[in-house]
Amino acid sequence: MNVIVSSSKESLAEEFAYTLKEMSDTGEKIHVALSGGSTPKVIFDYISEELGEDILWDNINFYWGDERCVSPSDSESNYKMTVDHLLSKIDMPEENIFRIKGENDPDEEAIRYSQLLEDELPIVNGIPQFDLVMLGLGDDGHTVSIFPYNIELWDAKENCVVAVHPDSGQKRVTITGKIVNNAKAVAFLVTGANKAEKVKEIIMLEGNYETYPASLVNPESEELTWYLDKAAAKDLDFSEE
Repeated sequence: MNVIVSSSKESLAEEFAYTLKEMSDTGEKIHVALSGGSTPKVIFDYISEELGEDILWDNINFYWGDERCVSPSDSESNYKMTVDHLLSKIDMPEENIFRIKGENDPDEEAIRYSQLLEDELPIVNGIPQFDLVMLGLGDDGHTVSIFPYNIELWDAKENCVVAVHPDSGQKRVTITGKIVNNAKAVAFLVTGANKAEKVKEIIMLEGNYETYPASLVNPESEELTWYLDKAAAKDLDFSEE
C-alpha cells in the first residue's frame, strides 16, 4: 500500500492526473473505472484544463465503478458529472466510453454491464481486469455502492449487482469486490477532514474497520494507493507532505 498526502485538493488532482497521463503514454489500450463524488470533480477539472490536449485519449477506455439508477441527464448521475467536468472538454472517442445506463431496469442493467466487462476487458484469473479502478470513500466507510449494511455484496459472484442506498432507498448498479481486487491498480481518492477518522481506521486497521466495505479493498496486484489531502490524512501518524 502506498499513501500519498498532498497539501490541497488541487495538488492531489495534479498528482493523480499525471499518473493517468503516464498510463496513456505507454501506447497500449488501458481500461479505467471512474468514481463519482466531489474529489473526482476536482481531478476532472484539473485534467481538462491542464492536460486535456496532452493525454492520449484514444488509448483510454472509461467505465464506471457504480452509477445511480437515474437518467444520464439527472444531476445525481455519475456519468453526467464526468461529462460536465471532463468528457465535454476533451477529445475522447465516443466508442471509448462505456457508461452504466442508470435509466434502465436496475437488475437487467447489472446483468448487461457484467457481460460488457466480460466482453471488453482482458480476463485474468477468470475475472475481467481493469488497469485502474478509482475509488471514493464515504463517511460511513462505503466504497463503490457497497455499504456497511450490505457488505456481503462485496463477495457476490457477479461482476455487478444492484445495491440500495441505506438512507434514500435509491438503487444503484455497482461493481463487486472481485472486480475491484482483480485490477492491476486501485486508487482511493479522498479529501476533507470529515473522512479523516475512517481513513485512519482503515489504513491503520483500528476501531471498526472490518465493518467498512472500503477495508476489503486488497488488490491481488498489491498496487493500492491512497491519494489524500492534508485534511483527510490529519489523523495518520506517518502523514507527510
